[in-house]
Amino acid sequence: MWKRFFDWLDERLGFNGMYKALLDRPEPRGNWWNTLGSASLVLFLLQGITGIFLTMYYTPSPDHAYDSITYIMNDVAFGWLVRGVHHWGATLMVLVVFIHMLRVFVSASFKYPRELTWIIGVGLLLATLGMGFTGYLLPWNQRSYWATVVGTQIAGTAPLVGEFILRALRGGTDLSALTLQRFFAIHIWVLPAVMTALIGAHLYLIIRHGESHWPKQND
Repeated sequence: MWKRFFDWLDERLGFNGMYKALLDRPEPRGNWWNTLGSASLVLFLLQGITGIFLTMYYTPSPDHAYDSITYIMNDVAFGWLVRGVHHWGATLMVLVVFIHMLRVFVSASFKYPRELTWIIGVGLLLATLGMGFTGYLLPWNQRSYWATVVGTQIAGTAPLVGEFILRALRGGTDLSALTLQRFFAIHIWVLPAVMTALIGAHLYLIIRHGESHWPKQND
């Protein structure tokens, strides 16, 4: 029965064709270093799932942000677990993405024909750091507030455009309710959309060119 059902779907959706085009291809001899890209993707999906649950209870306003986090941690069923996974998953994602790019650099996998894959990967690393930076403010406690003050001041020291960047990030000269709302919007809408598009392009290029192997002496 299941085979007939699968054959019925395959005839209309082309599962076998998609499998051959996307997955049925030669790959270099694998090792744990080659799994870091997939691990980064899994962590991104995990962050998205836990983030959706957190937004159901989080309130992005200075008057209620900290209280909503406290409510999630103490009163929502398994809220402490979901927030803990989201919090530590963010740290782990930054670490895994960085190590993944370090592996790509050390193994010279950024060379022809994978230059564009590398450039998109750099964009994904920057977006991952941006997700961590914008998410850090959302609890709106003393530590996140003053860390964001310092972080935005550092961004404001950029030559020529520093003042513009500072005001764009804060929504004014000081951290305020507008800053929190802006960081929240960037964290749950702008950066996830950018990362989804970049991941799609990244995966397409990996499928097109295949995974690279560790260079040999004659490479």
